[in-house]
Amino acid sequence: MKARLLRFAVLLLLSLVSEAPLQALHAEPALEPVIIDTASGPITFQVEVMRTEEERQRGLMARAYMPELRGMLFDFGAPQEVRMWMKDTILPLDMLFIRADGTIARITRGEPFSTRTLPSGEPVLGVLEINGGTSAKLKIEIGNVVRHKLFGTVK
Repeated sequence: MKARLLRFAVLLLLSLVSEAPLQALHAEPALEPVIIDTASGPITFQVEVMRTEEERQRGLMARAYMPELRGMLFDFGAPQEVRMWMKDTILPLDMLFIRADGTIARITRGEPFSTRTLPSGEPVLGVLEINGGTSAKLKIEIGNVVRHKLFGTVK
């Protein structure tokens, strides 16, 4: 009887340990709010924030879907000229290049699998990637303010 209980406990523990990595792979990423102040009012996105070089390099590669009003914010740590590309990215994306003060400096469209580099054109602190066409649809424009703690623009 004790041997059966011990065997059951060991099997239960092994099943829990073997499922932990699977659960981590399917865990929902941590999301943070980003608000863009447009002429027609504020628009809130829920975004993943990429803060490390490894995270920034991985970005949205190999993702086939991103929900509406979701995105990815790239934090470069200090204002600098950056170049983005879409080599292994499946989704068409709008890239919003954002200055340190939170204003949008440039908006460009990234095409899936393109190796063309998309430059910021000036020093920026971050880049917000959202579904392609969303900027035009929601009337997000150059000069709009992006509110997030990265830019010190959270109210």
